[in-house]
Amino acid sequence: MSDFTVKPLDESTWPDFARLIEKHNGVWGGCWCIGFHQKPAGSQNRDLKECRVREGRAHAALVYDGPNAVGWCQFGSTDELPRIKHKRQYESELEKLPDWRITCFFVDKEYRGKGVTSLALAGALEQIAHLGGGVVESYPEDVEGRKTSGAFLYNASLSIFERLGFQKTRRLGMYHWVVTKTVESDPDRFGDKVKPVQR
Repeated sequence: MSDFTVKPLDESTWPDFARLIEKHNGVWGGCWCIGFHQKPAGSQNRDLKECRVREGRAHAALVYDGPNAVGWCQFGSTDELPRIKHKRQYESELEKLPDWRITCFFVDKEYRGKGVTSLALAGALEQIAHLGGGVVESYPEDVEGRKTSGAFLYNASLSIFERLGFQKTRRLGMYHWVVTKTVESDPDRFGDKVKPVQR
């Protein structure tokens, strides 16, 4: 059993986040996890992401094994993360925007299949509780009965969200679902503390 910890992405943890991305050649063709914030800008993606983090305009739960960040779950308000896949269909069936979106996961290739994605999602929900709670929405992929590569599940699998209490609300594209969960406000639940998580 490994003892992982979960920390918020902020100015102090940026170097750890950056090292994980650099280890994987910028992630998904050099995205630097900027694509849900704004249109990617190639070689400027790193600087754009760092600027957002330092200004408090980018949020993520980072999973650590010892001193090393090994995965993350990105979340934020709809203003912070306006760009989602299947947006035309999403907006055509939209009744009300959520308070928060969960848009992206990434796990170090050496840690895939070890529960890091679930820990990152749980950590994101704790941070959201600390930040005031509200309706949380995401767009995971239904992989049941299909062969898929974990490396391309940028929004994780539907089953992970269902295990943490999310409910399916409507389909999005061929294999994705809009899922939602209401998180109660709990200012003392996470904060800037390191929260130990056992798997």
